[in-house]
Amino acid sequence: MAQRQPRPETKIAMTLFINNDVVSQVLTIEDTISALEQSYRGIATGEAVCRPRIDIRIPTSDASRRYQFGSMEGGSTAGYFAVRMKSDIVYQTEYEGVTTQEKYCTRPGLYCGLVFLTSIENGEPLAFINDGVLQHMRVGGDGGIGVKYMANEDAEVVGMLGSGGMARTHVQAFTAVRNIRKLQVFSPTREHREQFAAEMRELHGIEVQVCESPEGVYKGAHIVAAVTDSAVPVMDGACLEKGQHIVNIGGGGSPDKASLDRVDVYFRFGNAPAPVGRPDLALDDEYLGWEARGGSGAQGPRKRGHGVKLPDRLVTFADLVTGTKPGRTSPDQITYSERGNLQGAQFFAIAGRIYELARERDLGNEVPTEWFLQDIRD
Repeated sequence: MAQRQPRPETKIAMTLFINNDVVSQVLTIEDTISALEQSYRGIATGEAVCRPRIDIRIPTSDASRRYQFGSMEGGSTAGYFAVRMKSDIVYQTEYEGVTTQEKYCTRPGLYCGLVFLTSIENGEPLAFINDGVLQHMRVGGDGGIGVKYMANEDAEVVGMLGSGGMARTHVQAFTAVRNIRKLQVFSPTREHREQFAAEMRELHGIEVQVCESPEGVYKGAHIVAAVTDSAVPVMDGACLEKGQHIVNIGGGGSPDKASLDRVDVYFRFGNAPAPVGRPDLALDDEYLGWEARGGSGAQGPRKRGHGVKLPDRLVTFADLVTGTKPGRTSPDQITYSERGNLQGAQFFAIAGRIYELARERDLGNEVPTEWFLQDIRD
């Protein structure tokens, strides 16, 4: 009598939890820029979709602080969908004469930001990813894309306002797309800018000049980047020189009016599409907000900063992909780049790449996928 063969083991589906340490190990700025470009192309061709960021704000028992839950989401026919979720206590403070927006979760110094990645083929939960490193990399990647398409080909000197985490990833991105030889940096705290300068010399092998005033970063720079957590504009348009490309992160979401007035070409990556059948709901900003006690004025200023600023000088990623409009047409033009309200298109693209790399290297903590599933239809 034939011997009964053992049944093959059924492989248990596992969902990954990927922390910031793993993201740091697997994600490069080159991967980030590539994933973002593919996503923006998908938005331009209709193969990817996203919605603007939405915030829910609720006042706390402390009148100076509010609870804020933010989310943004998007996905692509290429295979992934993701939602990024943030749970923050938000407030404003003044530090060395600069007004900044601060946030925390549970206590200062801790934050809660997660990216939930799923498969569009079967809906499977694939991963939960800490968003800290990913967040800095995707914003730096945007800066790199702007420089790649708009800065002069021979751009080699960067002037930088800011010396925090975003400044670090922007230097990574700039060096990935241009042959950067010199960095000029200013930030309000001497110790921070000196430490940043030492790190950039070591990491990138470039000359770094520490400036004693903000004005110093502009002189002779080809790329000017304001990368701060300031709640008000920090860029000074009066200091801009011909041929410069500018990047602005923080500062109320926009460069100062004097800078915008001097921009010749405005490169905006794109807008989130309107809902199907509701073109009247199309918008170009990303800060949709719903508030408890709305209109009371007790929760501080509402952030708005990613609407179309210069429609008469606008070039989009779709324009460049299709050849509808050129980018920079003269080495003397001042150019400015920003993402637009496409945050949701960023997270599925980068999270998908992180997931693939973590799987390849057997990194991350596995959790049974069945824990997230149920047999009761909702």
